[in-house]
Amino acid sequence: MYTLEIREFTDATDTVCQLIAQLTQQVPELDSPQTQADIQQRLNSAPCLILIAYVEGEVAGFKLGYAKHDTEFYSWLGGVLPDFRQLGLAKSMLEYQEKWVAHKGYVTLSVKTRNQFNAMLNMLVSRQYQITAVEADQSNISQHKLHLQKQLNFTVSQ
Repeated sequence: MYTLEIREFTDATDTVCQLIAQLTQQVPELDSPQTQADIQQRLNSAPCLILIAYVEGEVAGFKLGYAKHDTEFYSWLGGVLPDFRQLGLAKSMLEYQEKWVAHKGYVTLSVKTRNQFNAMLNMLVSRQYQITAVEADQSNISQHKLHLQKQLNFTVSQ
């Protein structure tokens, strides 16, 4: 059994964003690695959550998100380094993010992914995310962008 630790940050500091920028270069699915400046610009514009996963003390993955408005939180970017896959890290970080977001009072957690990422889609659907929109790529169906949302708090209107 591996020791897993998830560290939470709510400030997009230079050090944390530099680490995330380096990690984006190591996740093969990310088309274009993010720079420290790109990450800070995106995360400093609203309340944010930065998660960094460690396995046996070694950096293994990350998950970033930020508030789109008072009731919606957007899960923007994440990844698990290839050497640490199949350990449940993506699911653990998603569960952590969901709990944090709900605790902060957001009602909706939204995310985008591509049709080609079956493992991500399966994980999201298994956690009750629903497809809300599709951005079609006419040249390649696997590149369709899927928008998904999960309702975190339900209110009954009479």
